[in-house]
Amino acid sequence: MRLHAVFLAALHGGLAWGIPSSGHWKTLAPIPIYPRQERGIIPVPFTSSLTDNVTTIPSLNTTSLLHTYHIPSNTWSFRPLPGLPIPLNHPNAAVVDNKLYLLGGLSDAAGDGVWRGTGRSWVFDFVTLSWSELPSMPDVPRGSAAVGVDDETGLESVDVVSAFDTKRRVWVLVGGRAGKIPGRRDHAGCVVVDGVMYVLGGRDTGQVNVRGEVFALDLRRVGKGWVTKRGRMPTARGGVCAAVVGGKVFVLGGEGNPAEGSDGVFDQVEAYDTWKDSWERLGRMKVPRHGTSAVAVQGGVYIPGGGIRIGGAPVDTFDVFYP
Repeated sequence: MRLHAVFLAALHGGLAWGIPSSGHWKTLAPIPIYPRQERGIIPVPFTSSLTDNVTTIPSLNTTSLLHTYHIPSNTWSFRPLPGLPIPLNHPNAAVVDNKLYLLGGLSDAAGDGVWRGTGRSWVFDFVTLSWSELPSMPDVPRGSAAVGVDDETGLESVDVVSAFDTKRRVWVLVGGRAGKIPGRRDHAGCVVVDGVMYVLGGRDTGQVNVRGEVFALDLRRVGKGWVTKRGRMPTARGGVCAAVVGGKVFVLGGEGNPAEGSDGVFDQVEAYDTWKDSWERLGRMKVPRHGTSAVAVQGGVYIPGGGIRIGGAPVDTFDVFYP
């Protein structure tokens, strides 16, 4: 069957060698107020009143702040958009049809300092600048999803896959071979390219239990289920960020590096060619980090914040990589 969807998959409940230099980096205005880690980033729809913007949402600080960055002027808005309904980190977010869908995450709802998964979900309208609550996740509350977009529905999975229909505003269970991904994952990269959803790397229960497999689901033939691609990541890692430029998937940074002097963080930049099912090494990040997200805008991969040591150390660094 054909699913039209915002897809979320694989959710949370060493220094490179001989790598050729490729592409270039540009440092941008730092994130305002305080450093951010484990938060989302989305491009603001150009048809909204907030044109040419990139928006960041919750962070490791479990905040409700929603900030916008203006690309042409390299400036951040010091008047945040209406805050999230509840403070979150590790949010699962994507934009569909001029709206931001926030489908769960981690929160401290009990006020005891413990982050727990929440299934509560909302949609933010960039035209009216307002939030509306959606039905909660029907299964396991979770955060740190790998998120991709394909038309107008939502799918997320730990080992169970479900879909959120943005038109009818209902969750739909997905069965058969598409109902489970080939391996448990959290903090993985995820993109949708030519109607195929790719889950790249990630980890399986623990920061050092990194994985390098690439799983794929053809959204036009969901009934065929997930497949494991032959092309493995050159550097297995979790806590990565991923974005698509020119048909290639760029995977940057990550967590779980055992190399001495790495602080547990990877600095690798690698690209996956979905047509050739092959990888290439492209050099190192200007500022190695993990626990961040990336978004591709006008040929650049924008990466705000992240952590510079395993488990934490958030920074306000913001840069862009041009392949």
